Amino acid sequence: MASAPSKLYSDDVSLVVVLLDTNPFFWSSSSLSFSQFLTHVLAFFNAILTLNQLNQVVVIATGYNSCDYVYDSSSTGNQSVGNGRMPSLCATLLQNLEEFMNKDEQLGKQEPEGRIACSLLSGSLSMALCYIQRVFRSGLLHPQPRILCLQGSPDGPEQYVAIMNAIFSAQRSMVPIDSCYLGAQNSAFLQQASYITGGVHHKPQQLDGLFQYLLTIFGTDLHSRNFLQLPKPVGVDFRASCFCHKNTIDMGYICSVCLSIYCKHLKKCSTCGSVFGQAQTQSDEPSATNRKRKTTDA
Repeated sequence: MASAPSKLYSDDVSLVVVLLDTNPFFWSSSSLSFSQFLTHVLAFFNAILTLNQLNQVVVIATGYNSCDYVYDSSSTGNQSVGNGRMPSLCATLLQNLEEFMNKDEQLGKQEPEGRIACSLLSGSLSMALCYIQRVFRSGLLHPQPRILCLQGSPDGPEQYVAIMNAIFSAQRSMVPIDSCYLGAQNSAFLQQASYITGGVHHKPQQLDGLFQYLLTIFGTDLHSRNFLQLPKPVGVDFRASCFCHKNTIDMGYICSVCLSIYCKHLKKCSTCGSVFGQAQTQSDEPSATNRKRKTTDA
């Protein structure tokens, strides 16, 4: 594969890839309805496109079972009607979003019961990075890309490896990941994503004013952020998930070969196959060297 050309950014032109959480399990229990959420988000999209006629907005729906592109302001069909603005934005996005949610609901009937009600964040992050890489290879001059995660579902520990791989890929590509978390408890994955990639993480206290949070915090381009006082992380949850049971742990065992994390001591690494040595405790028998030393002293 050919290497990506050197990145020449236009300071005030932005490419915002938005990951939209459509998980019905979250929205059925949220104080903010999904229709109200879309009202705030559509106004935010329109504001981004109005700030600069060269700005681009790409929306990826993050469902319970799947994820897919639902809107791209740079596509020919969206530019031909209303230049990608209202009401063309609303009509196209809402129609594609409805079709996606119906497909995602059909896929949900095939899933086993007992699964954590989390969204497929790892898949949508990967799709966003793939889209940005295509933009990097499209020409020398392109807008400054960033990813915005509008998430409310809880973290899925089984997605830990895939999400961390996407985070490090974004860090290497110098693509910041902004995150706006709408759930009750904060998201450790999104905190780490914003912290590692240099993005902004915020958890709104009043969801009724979501549009104000989106516009004042996440609406600014990367160049203008150097002159603004944006929210800084108070404390980032760096806890990892074990590879054996997919549980979030505070302490664990790490494979020295592939860095896989386990919540208990194993004889063999399930990822790379390395054989672990037996953990020695104080109750273990003295080693041969200690026995020899004691015999010599006697």
